[in-house]
Amino acid sequence: MYCYRHPDRETGLSCSDCGRPICTDCMTAAPVGLRCPEHATHRPKPAQVARTAARTVGRAGLSARNAYVTQALIAINVGVYILTVVQGAGLNSPGGNVFSKGLLFGPLVADGDWWRLITSAFLHANLLHLLFNMLALWWFGAPIELFLGRARFVLLYLVSGLAGSAGALLASPTAATVGASGAIFGILGAALVLERQRMYVLGGSALTIIVINIVFTFTVSGISVGGHFGGLVGGGLAMLALSHFGRTHPTYGRNGLPGIVGVIVVGAIAVLVSYWKVKGIV
Repeated sequence: MYCYRHPDRETGLSCSDCGRPICTDCMTAAPVGLRCPEHATHRPKPAQVARTAARTVGRAGLSARNAYVTQALIAINVGVYILTVVQGAGLNSPGGNVFSKGLLFGPLVADGDWWRLITSAFLHANLLHLLFNMLALWWFGAPIELFLGRARFVLLYLVSGLAGSAGALLASPTAATVGASGAIFGILGAALVLERQRMYVLGGSALTIIVINIVFTFTVSGISVGGHFGGLVGGGLAMLALSHFGRTHPTYGRNGLPGIVGVIVVGAIAVLVSYWKVKGIV
């Protein structure tokens, strides 16, 4: 990790309040740990706490509105769903050429329809499926995007989608699979890796969220178990690549190229796993 105020200084320290990495010049010792300059001030009065909380909530809302990639992904998913509803049999019965040409199905992938590995992540089986996935994408995707930056977040999302497709094919190669949940699980996997590196993008709750969603994965029928676990593993590996296995900060441009190449390698491995499976090698 590198100090968030001095990107050229490597450090193993972090603020006990926000989790951001800090160097020895930026740290302030406190009874409950080390603190960054922003959190090293004296405890304010209750009225000040209330005003600060209100301002923080307002800034958080404004920041989330700047998650343009997350918003664009949601818009694309909703737009594609509307198109498949128009071509299909109704609001909860999407279909038509876009749906049939985009869903994930092992035998068709083996015949050369490789685009299905990623297009299936933009299709949904019904309105509730779409709603849950888009809410999750907004809740979890926006903070990750704001932390990583737009380009890295797009790469993480797409690679997680490919890894989700690979997992789905490994588990059920002859089942028709659609949904963005593999990519969303990849976002959660990335958040878990960041939290293990003391960067709390989801407030330290990534593991709890993942456990809850895994319980739903096994208890609710019609969910692609392989897709969820594939995305989770792919997203975690991608974040490990971006952070050089915890040795650097994942958002620093100076160290970015090797990490980005590593993410691309994760995506390539996901495609190879899919190829081996549908061709009968695995």
